[in-house]
Amino acid sequence: MSAAELYTKYTRVWIPDPDEVWRSAEVIKDYKEGDKSLHLKLEDETLYEYPIDPQGNELPFLRNPDILVGENDLTALSYLHEPAVLHNLKVRFIESNHIYTYCGIVLVAINPYEQLPIYGQDVIYAYNGQNMGDMDPHIFAVAEEAYKQMARDEKNQSIIVSGESGAGKTVSAKYAMRFFATVGGSASETNIETKVLSSIPIMEAIGNAKTTRNDNSSRFGKYIQIGFDKRYRIIGANMRTYLLEKSRVVFQAEGERNYHIFYQLCASASLPEFKDLGLMCAEDYFYTSQGGDTSIDGVDDADDFEKTRHAFTLLGVKESHQMTIFRIIAAILHLGNLEIRVERDGDACSILSEGNHLNSFCSLLGVEHSQMEHWLCHRKLVTRTETYVKSMSLQQVVNARNALAKHIYAKLFSWIMQHINKALHTTIKQHSFIGVLDIYGFETFEVNSFEQFCINYANEKLQQQFNLHVFKLEQEEYMKEGIPWTLIDFYDNQPCIDLIEAKLGILDLLDEECKVPKGTDQNWTQKLYDRHTNSQHFQKPRMSNTSFIVLHFADKVEYQSEGFLEKNRDTVYEEQINILKASKYQMVADLFQDEKDAASTTSVRKEIPKVSVRSARPAIKAANKEHKKTVGHQFRNSLHLLMETLNATTPHYVRCIKPNDEKLSFKFDSKRVVQQLRACGVLETIRISAAGFPSRWSYHDFFNRYRVLMKKRDLCNNDKKQICQTLLEDLIKDPDKFHFGRTKIFFRAGQVAYLEKLRADKFRAATIMIQKTVRGWLQRVRYKKLRQATAIIQRYVRGHLARRLAEHLRRTRAAIIFQKQYRMLRTLQAYQRVRSAAITIQAFARGMIVRRIYHKILVEHKAITLQKYTRGWLARTRFRRVRAATIVLQCYYRRMKARQQLKALKIEARSAEHLKKLNVGMENKVVQLQRKIDEQNKEYKLLNEQLSTLTSAHSSEVEKLKKELLRYQQSHQGDGNQLVSLQEEMEHLRLELEKTNSERKVMEDSYFKEKDLLRKHIFDLEEENTFLKQEKEELNSRILCQSEDEFARIAVEENIQMKKELEEERARYQNLVKEYSRLEQRYDNLRDEITIMKQAPGHRRNPSNQSSLESDSNYPSISTSEIGDTEDVMPQVEEVGIEEAAMDMTLFLKLQKRVRELEHERKKLQTQLEKKEEESKKPQVTEVKTEVTSEHEDFAYNSLKRQELESENKKLKNELNELRKAIADKATQNNSSNDIQDSYNLLLNQLKLANEELEVRKEEVLILRTQIMKAAQQKEIGKNVESIASDTRWPNSDKHIDQEDAIEAYQGMCKTNQLLEAQLQDQRREHEKEVEDLKNQMDAIKEEMEKQQESFLQTLKLSPEVQVEFGLQREITRLTNENLDLKELLEKLEKNEKKLKKELKLYIKKVQDFQAFQTVVPAERRQRECHMQVAVQRKEKNFQGMLEYYKEDEPLLIQNLITDLKPQAVSATVPCLPAYILYMCIRHADYINDDQKVHSLLTSTINGIKKVLKKHNNDFEMTSFWLANTRRLLHCLKQYSGDAGFMTQNTPKQNEHCLKNFDLTEYRQVLDHLSIQIYQQLIKIAEGTFHHMIVSAVLENESIQGLSGVKPMGYRNRSSSMAEGDSSYSLDEIIRQLNAFHTIMCDQGMDPEIVQQVFKQLFYMINAVTLNNLLLRKDVCSWSTGMQLRFNISQLEEWIRAKNLQESGAAQTLEPLIQAAQLLQLKKKTSEDAEAICSLCTSLTTQQIVKILNLYTPVNEFEERVTVAFIRDIQMHLQERNDPPQLLLDFKHMFPVLFPFNPSSITMDSIDLPASLNLEFLNKV
Repeated sequence: MSAAELYTKYTRVWIPDPDEVWRSAEVIKDYKEGDKSLHLKLEDETLYEYPIDPQGNELPFLRNPDILVGENDLTALSYLHEPAVLHNLKVRFIESNHIYTYCGIVLVAINPYEQLPIYGQDVIYAYNGQNMGDMDPHIFAVAEEAYKQMARDEKNQSIIVSGESGAGKTVSAKYAMRFFATVGGSASETNIETKVLSSIPIMEAIGNAKTTRNDNSSRFGKYIQIGFDKRYRIIGANMRTYLLEKSRVVFQAEGERNYHIFYQLCASASLPEFKDLGLMCAEDYFYTSQGGDTSIDGVDDADDFEKTRHAFTLLGVKESHQMTIFRIIAAILHLGNLEIRVERDGDACSILSEGNHLNSFCSLLGVEHSQMEHWLCHRKLVTRTETYVKSMSLQQVVNARNALAKHIYAKLFSWIMQHINKALHTTIKQHSFIGVLDIYGFETFEVNSFEQFCINYANEKLQQQFNLHVFKLEQEEYMKEGIPWTLIDFYDNQPCIDLIEAKLGILDLLDEECKVPKGTDQNWTQKLYDRHTNSQHFQKPRMSNTSFIVLHFADKVEYQSEGFLEKNRDTVYEEQINILKASKYQMVADLFQDEKDAASTTSVRKEIPKVSVRSARPAIKAANKEHKKTVGHQFRNSLHLLMETLNATTPHYVRCIKPNDEKLSFKFDSKRVVQQLRACGVLETIRISAAGFPSRWSYHDFFNRYRVLMKKRDLCNNDKKQICQTLLEDLIKDPDKFHFGRTKIFFRAGQVAYLEKLRADKFRAATIMIQKTVRGWLQRVRYKKLRQATAIIQRYVRGHLARRLAEHLRRTRAAIIFQKQYRMLRTLQAYQRVRSAAITIQAFARGMIVRRIYHKILVEHKAITLQKYTRGWLARTRFRRVRAATIVLQCYYRRMKARQQLKALKIEARSAEHLKKLNVGMENKVVQLQRKIDEQNKEYKLLNEQLSTLTSAHSSEVEKLKKELLRYQQSHQGDGNQLVSLQEEMEHLRLELEKTNSERKVMEDSYFKEKDLLRKHIFDLEEENTFLKQEKEELNSRILCQSEDEFARIAVEENIQMKKELEEERARYQNLVKEYSRLEQRYDNLRDEITIMKQAPGHRRNPSNQSSLESDSNYPSISTSEIGDTEDVMPQVEEVGIEEAAMDMTLFLKLQKRVRELEHERKKLQTQLEKKEEESKKPQVTEVKTEVTSEHEDFAYNSLKRQELESENKKLKNELNELRKAIADKATQNNSSNDIQDSYNLLLNQLKLANEELEVRKEEVLILRTQIMKAAQQKEIGKNVESIASDTRWPNSDKHIDQEDAIEAYQGMCKTNQLLEAQLQDQRREHEKEVEDLKNQMDAIKEEMEKQQESFLQTLKLSPEVQVEFGLQREITRLTNENLDLKELLEKLEKNEKKLKKELKLYIKKVQDFQAFQTVVPAERRQRECHMQVAVQRKEKNFQGMLEYYKEDEPLLIQNLITDLKPQAVSATVPCLPAYILYMCIRHADYINDDQKVHSLLTSTINGIKKVLKKHNNDFEMTSFWLANTRRLLHCLKQYSGDAGFMTQNTPKQNEHCLKNFDLTEYRQVLDHLSIQIYQQLIKIAEGTFHHMIVSAVLENESIQGLSGVKPMGYRNRSSSMAEGDSSYSLDEIIRQLNAFHTIMCDQGMDPEIVQQVFKQLFYMINAVTLNNLLLRKDVCSWSTGMQLRFNISQLEEWIRAKNLQESGAAQTLEPLIQAAQLLQLKKKTSEDAEAICSLCTSLTTQQIVKILNLYTPVNEFEERVTVAFIRDIQMHLQERNDPPQLLLDFKHMFPVLFPFNPSSITMDSIDLPASLNLEFLNKV
């Protein structure tokens, strides 16, 4: 087609733009050949003329149709060029939030800078097993493709992840490895996949750093090989690394950091184990602070350090080695902080001694301080004759220090890598591997150095390999389809690679310059200019002589030559290395050993670049060749090794793109993205594809898509290939624009867009014709409707006007009447209001006048009272004042008179006569006093004598009493005092209790008064309440009708909620059963393997020893002989509950073991008893002799003991009587003394206790007397024996008791006294305990009293109403507590009652069993004597529904009835016949009371079923057969168990077939578990059958032909992804399979409820798998797919109705899929549409709805895409939902199964045994 045909009006094109790189525009004028410009209109409606060069005639790029925009695969675009690729990526990334896009075989991954929920386990399982291209692009799809090709082609695979720093390479590689770890699993218990993932934190800590573009940038390349065995499970891994950026250890640019491990260690410096490292903050070290900020937002270095240490531990690195690693890292930090001082004009340097960093460095590495200090500042020069030591300048010292730090870190990195590989290594032979290459992408900075040169060199090699691989795939595709192959010209970067690595290339010249003694970077650059100036990939900058430019495949890069030589040499002085080799730490010394001494053959030594150590000696010394290799040479070798590995594998490519430099989520910077697309080879892939035939269609898809362009006569032809050829020859005239392959049609670029344009024009013309016809018909219909409506409206309007006039007249008359009555009423009401107001005013006025008069009288009365009191107070005050003044005057006057008299007396006393008178009187008084004194002295002496006599007598008596007290206090110390004190406290408490009772009575009186008032108040309230209730009932009757529906709805919701809870509980229970079955299966597998390993070559197992004894003990039963032995366990069973005890098999095993032990002991005791009886029957004379002697000795001893006790008692009685008399006499003499009275009471108490002891001793004496009497009787018997056997007479019987015998008797008496004392002490302890209990009770009573007092005081403070309420509350709480206590007591009594009833039942059953056994055993013996004859007779007469067999026939029964039985053999008989036969055998064993037979048969049955299911684990029919039989056997055990709950539907005849002796509840539980296991296996088989059919049949199959249009899918379903053979299925095949399953289960007698649950589970899986696939595929999210899906679902719903499975809930499980189909068909434009979608899609989560809308893709141009604004509107409406964050449904989820009880109507005696079962050994009873 010519340009004039393509560039027509309305055609859209791309034009360059400086800001957005490419901009869209629309042609507004047709282009003609020779035009100098193209008239365009931009998106902002501005006009633009695009200039066209007349010579080049370069027109702008054409834009793809909208239908092709947003494709999963860029190669599906019709126009393949840069703007189309950029626009497609932008639309997917910004509008749909899709970060992955295919570009042929390349997966383009754009970093979203946001955590997305698309990497969970459910997504991994969704992509597992899918072909690449079937699902949306994803890293898991690439990983699955690699895994699948490895398994199918048995060829090693590689996943190459590349991109620039910050693009997400490491994360993509991490997710790929997580996929392999999840899908591949581990072949052993070593968890290799866990170790592979655990190595990531270590690698990130030691190899990642913060750069200006990425906070976690990998500064090295790594290639991880994950090894697999023959079953494709992970067995090990190996890791290679490339070009570690060592220069980062000593230098970081602004805004960057050193490796993470340095900052992690500094952040954890405060830990106690790191105190010896002498660490500081990261800001304090030179090597960690050059970039400025030492922290990263959102990163906790200390927490990451803990993860790193945990990863070291997980990988097996010892704790000592870990500490050594951290010591080395800390030493590097200290090395960077060395302070160097310049000496002698800069020619020499030394290290400052003030700093401690050198000491720390040397101590941490264990090297000599002096040597290291010397050789850091000096170097050794060796000539042929002499050796010199030369000082170094400051720059040389700094360079040497930095080189040493880099060398140490590189060696440490190499050691860690070696140990990681050691931990990941395996001894199992590796069958294949998948390699994941995480390598640096193409880099270009403002300053590019040696590292960037090596990185870009590696990318050149990888790009060349990528181009060759893409070219190879294109060629294979063409050859496969038979398309003539023409050489496609693609970019080959071999010249650029030759420039770098060829002979005399850049690296070769660099190595040559490094060998020159005084080589410089300038000399090397000049050599490059001279050698490569003419090369097309090499340029010299105009303004620089120290840099050069290399034209790489992605871009041209200018490299600064400064530092190239030094970095290539990587020189470290040998003297410093020798010092480190001599370290006292073994690990440090091992790091720096020579390569020839170490294991140089390992792959790790080849991976890490080796550093050349520059020796001071010349070539005379044998130098190591490895040391001569430069960094460039090593990197070139390792790169060649990597390319060899990649070329030997099948590569898969992941290109990571960084969308912006600001690290903002979902921001798309077109400039940056285009730059990376050019660099990563994506555009080169597009160019190679565009050079050939990029668009490829299958004949079927092309026919369906472009059927509208075909003619009717062509469609009559059945050959679709011929139709397509005819159509293309008519539409496209140039035959070179397309080619016909074997299965596909190949198109040149742009041809699909041309066909789409023709198709759109055809549709547009048809649409216009349809619109024209429909609009005319609509207008005619509308006119007829309007005319008819007008006539109707006129008729109704006229009638309405007439009716309105009549209504007006009626209303006017009524209004007049209303007015009349209203006016009369209003006048009457006004009069009544005036009258009532007048009466009210009069009443108030009269009351006011009376109150005023009353107040006046009251005030006057109060005034008179006040006056009275005031006048009285004034009079009294005046009187008191006058009286006080009078008293004062009298005092003064009397004082004056007294002074006058005193003066007169003083004068008189001085006279002599007066003195004489006084002396005469005094002498007489003195004489009288002297006489009185003498008399009193005499009386005093007499009193003293009497007192002394009394005190002496008293003291003697007191001493006697004290001695007695001490004697009795030794035995009963302090008992009396405590009793007295307790009695006093009891009396005190009684008084307090009486006091509180009295107070309580007062409170009760007040309470009753208040209660009467409250009753009255309550009565009034009740009357009001009755009135309100009446009103409420009336309102309720009105509301009831309205609320019935609501109540019903609430009840239904509660019922649904309860069902959900029940199903969840059942699901948890069945998951446990499922886990148990899985573990049991694993145990069986291990046991089989062990038996195979242990089995000898000639050994053969017979069927009898195939069933192990261990399995027999798994299912015990309770026999009648064991019931009696389990009585001690019955309380435990009662407490736990009968059901739980029945479920507890471990308890049963313990009981059974205990019963066996007791039975064994009983037998042993019985044998011993029989032996004793036999021995006792034999007469032995010697025994009689010894018995007589022993009896005589006992009699003598007992007599002496009795006499001694009697004498002791007499003494005690006499002493007590004397003591009583003395105390009584003393008490009568001193009644006034309180102390003596107290001591007397104390002694009386002690005497009482002594009397009690005497009584005890009397009882013991009586016991001894009876023993003596018995001994005397025995002695008489012995005498009689002596008379019979006189020769056995005791020789010393006539002798008297000698002194020794008396001593022995006395010692025996002492022992009895000791025993009695011990008994007394026990009684004393009991008494003390009782006293303590009483004290505790007293304390409790006190606390209660205090609480009552406090509450009483609080109630007194409250108001009366509150007091009453408080009292009521207290009374209620008291009554409730008492009620609870009574309930607990009642429950205990009920438990005891149940326990006694249970024991009674057991005893009754024992008696019945014993009686039955007595009657059955003889009958059984008779039957065994003539069993053949009896069986024949009963068969003829009456069959009782029991089958008899011998024990030795049990294996044959299990073999014929279970192991070898085929379901077809019993298909014509009664359903579940094996279950009925087994029950009849069990019933006979129960009838004869043989518990061992029941146990053995049930255990063998269960084990046999398990073996059959294990053997046929993929056979649906066999699994269904045994599920039905297991359930039927369980139904029989329940129906005939004797439990009334299961016998409601039994007939009298069936009740006769019940079990009589055994309770098989435990076996019913075991069979229930087995049923769950079989059900789960049945579901697993059915799901495995359907899983691969669902997507093809339900989602992809076109049940309605021609409905869906097909879009180009790029590399979808390409040959490398598809398995051989057609894997498409139709819906009819699924329905046929469903019919087959349903027929099988119904024919085998499966319970209908189980059948319903099976199909509910299957339909849920159909829903989950289909919906998950829909959510992960863009190509099926369209309107036509929704219509097709809805039709397919209706077919499934029709099948459910046809099979009468509506009640199963299967149709409800399809609801999410139905809503997804409706969502695809609904309108998606306005907010009303959003509300409709939200109200409709209730079974879909918010994420699922948004995902479907994002994936929605129009098939035709007439459909519109879902706008971003509409999706945001949907998200706003769905904010209130609390949906789970999970996107996909768990298709492995299993609903909890509910097994019903379905009794059978078949009686056992009506069942016949078919001869085909070979059960002749069974006899009917």
